[in-house]
Amino acid sequence: MTRTEEFEELRPLLFAIAYRILGSVSEAEDAVQDTWLRWDASSTVPRSAKAYLSTTVTRISMDVLRSARVRRETYAGTWLPEPLLTDSYEDPARSAELAESLSMAALLLLERLSPLERAVFVLREVFAFGFPEIADAVGRSEAACRQLAVRARRHMDEGRPRFEADRKECEALAGRFFDALKEGDVDSLRKLLAADVELVGDGGGKGPQLARTVVGDDHVARLLASLVTTLARVDGVVEARELNGQPGAILRDRDNKVLNTWTLDIVDGRIRTIRSVTNPDKLGHLGPVADAWAINREARRTTN
Repeated sequence: MTRTEEFEELRPLLFAIAYRILGSVSEAEDAVQDTWLRWDASSTVPRSAKAYLSTTVTRISMDVLRSARVRRETYAGTWLPEPLLTDSYEDPARSAELAESLSMAALLLLERLSPLERAVFVLREVFAFGFPEIADAVGRSEAACRQLAVRARRHMDEGRPRFEADRKECEALAGRFFDALKEGDVDSLRKLLAADVELVGDGGGKGPQLARTVVGDDHVARLLASLVTTLARVDGVVEARELNGQPGAILRDRDNKVLNTWTLDIVDGRIRTIRSVTNPDKLGHLGPVADAWAINREARRTTN
């Protein structure tokens, strides 16, 4: 097998590691590309290409995360991870665990960890790397990595909901949710939402966004019904899709361009959080991006 073939075989794993460390599709793709450049330029013949490349992409991702966090301190409004349509790293035996680690909720919990803790958690808890490999990847002793893993796991467990829904139950509830949306049925929507449901938006100052997080089943149900009714007036559609391993949707304009995404957090049989990404910089990997401001102006004209 050539070097190029070895790299391409491992590319999905490298991206999966980088995305979970960074929460950004574009930054993860750049980290993988930088890994390839270093691999291609190196004369080293490692005993394990997987260990060598995983170490390289982890170190690059940690460096990128440190600088990214400085930028996020001045981010306009709420910062959310970039939505991911599919996870190219396939491991059927662990698909449920891998999907859970991709969720918006999990990625936001990972934001609470230091870059070092985050890298150790991802390598150990998500991809089951051994501590010797992790120690090489992050440049710490095995003992230190074990401590970091324990601390990271504790922080993650503290933030997780106590009652997480079964995958099939989530899909069924999401189906009822999108059916109610199409009908503009506020009462049916309300019954599917947790009483304290939150609708959280990320426009990054570049796309239309909520002035603040909307809280409460009645407020969120009415706002969603209104948004979908308005979207229909300009021939837009809500396309139900799985995003970040969760039920979600891509909202598109009449030309099939991406307006924004929704992901649904479902806990204890109800939708607890809806996260909406409208920042166009975070949508380009999903396809051509619509001019959401122009769509908004057109929609307002149709109501006058």
